[in-house]
Amino acid sequence: MVIGIIEDDKLLRKSLDTSLKNQGYTTILAASRKEAIKNIDSSVDLLIVDIGLPDGDGINLYQELQKNGRIPAIFLTAKDDEKDMLKAFDIGADDYVVKPFSIKVLLKRIEVVLKRKSNENTFMCGQVILYSDRKQVFVGETEIFLTVKEYQLLEYLIMNQNQVLTKEMIMENIWGIDSEFIDPNTISVMISRLKKKLNDSSNVISNVFGMGYRMGD
Repeated sequence: MVIGIIEDDKLLRKSLDTSLKNQGYTTILAASRKEAIKNIDSSVDLLIVDIGLPDGDGINLYQELQKNGRIPAIFLTAKDDEKDMLKAFDIGADDYVVKPFSIKVLLKRIEVVLKRKSNENTFMCGQVILYSDRKQVFVGETEIFLTVKEYQLLEYLIMNQNQVLTKEMIMENIWGIDSEFIDPNTISVMISRLKKKLNDSSNVISNVFGMGYRMGD
């Protein structure tokens, strides 16, 4: 497992590096936003991010680093600021630690986050990422907020990628026995609305004329 450590405090960064390596992890280090952009890549399984960096905000940096897909993260801060906590969780933080903290406790939190990641059901199609356990949808680094029915529609499409799904199949999957009371045009409206929310310029969801819909690269 590869863990990225983004921390400007030299002593703490070295302590984290040594402790993680002793636990068998591979580490990538960065002391600033600039170094993180240069050093951190898609091989990282988890990030430890200091919110207060010398050349930028750790929360905004985390958003930048997720352009190619979501990376689990634990944020570090020297202050117990509720606004920072909420902002971090809003953009997908997995945990939050206030300095000073116990390295043993942090290691346990890392273990929990990585275990959760390994057990998580994730589906991808192009830039669309669906985390079915948490009912979250991202397009690149941006979280997309869907209604319950829109989420069910996307989940059905993405779990059956490259298959043509008829309106009847979609209606039965979403509404079950109540599908007979639903106007088939409802699906067309929902697809259009979903594509708009996903900013589907790549046409990852396509209309197969006379047959139904298909999701695929």
